Amino acid sequence: MAEMTVHLVIRGRVQGVAYRAWTVQEARRRGLAGWVRNLRDGSVEAVLQGPEHEVEMMVKACRRGPALAHVTDIVREPFAGTVEQSGFVQLPTA
Repeated sequence: MAEMTVHLVIRGRVQGVAYRAWTVQEARRRGLAGWVRNLRDGSVEAVLQGPEHEVEMMVKACRRGPALAHVTDIVREPFAGTVEQSGFVQLPTA
């Protein structure tokens, strides 16, 4: 099964609504590696790595997010860096 890694910047009402905790839970449930963190501009950044189908389903889920979130835009790019850990973690704000 093909693996892929994507970088997302998620904009909208995505801070203060448990978006990062939701992302960690959803990504782990799907068996993905990577990370999520808040950005100082009010957006959320994530790197998702795993089977192509699961990554695509997670990107789709990120468009909805948790109940209190309101996602207005997702900027998606391939990620050429290395995911250093095997699981999915929440990182400090960047």
